[in-house]
Amino acid sequence: MAFKDTVGGKAFLVNLWQDNPVFRQVLGICSTLAVTNLMKNTALMCAGLVFTTAFSSLTVSFLRKHTPKQVRMMAQVLIIAAYVIIVGIFMKAYFPEVHKLIGPYVGLIITNCIIMGRCEAFATQNTPWPSFLDGLGAGIGYSLVLIPISMVRETLGFGTLLGFPLPGIENWTRWTIMVMPPGAFFMLALVAWFGNTYVTGGKQGSAA
Repeated sequence: MAFKDTVGGKAFLVNLWQDNPVFRQVLGICSTLAVTNLMKNTALMCAGLVFTTAFSSLTVSFLRKHTPKQVRMMAQVLIIAAYVIIVGIFMKAYFPEVHKLIGPYVGLIITNCIIMGRCEAFATQNTPWPSFLDGLGAGIGYSLVLIPISMVRETLGFGTLLGFPLPGIENWTRWTIMVMPPGAFFMLALVAWFGNTYVTGGKQGSAA
């Protein structure tokens, strides 16, 4: 059986494009607007969310038959929080300067609707491997939106890419608005328009 025909494969692929968590489900918007002015910050945020989403879904799936319904949501939050703590410790140890800038937003991963949504909609109803792939796909789908946004915002706003000055920068007039909140809104709107028009063709998908 081809990967795309398996339960996990379908869930993984649909989260990348057809049911992308950012431009289709409009989830995770706070971090989309907050950390995309620098590409390095965005890449680390995306890596943390991919890790947390994938392993939270995996863990929730493993425990789905042993978690009482009355405390299901509480258990999910605790599981997500444990992985976010790991991400925070790793980032603080290896990327302290970035952690100073986006540390508060890393903590907010705990309440990110993408993670909670995939745990509740998919991981509680499916086996561990498909759940892991579903969470992985949702995290990567999130990253596929944030990284291009950060690339454009940093380039136009600072004249750099990953912190390195671009050629000819001495003649570049920086677009200050691109590193301000309105710039994030403009870029997100363009990505949402492009995704809904040319990627999904206006068709609504579902990974649940």
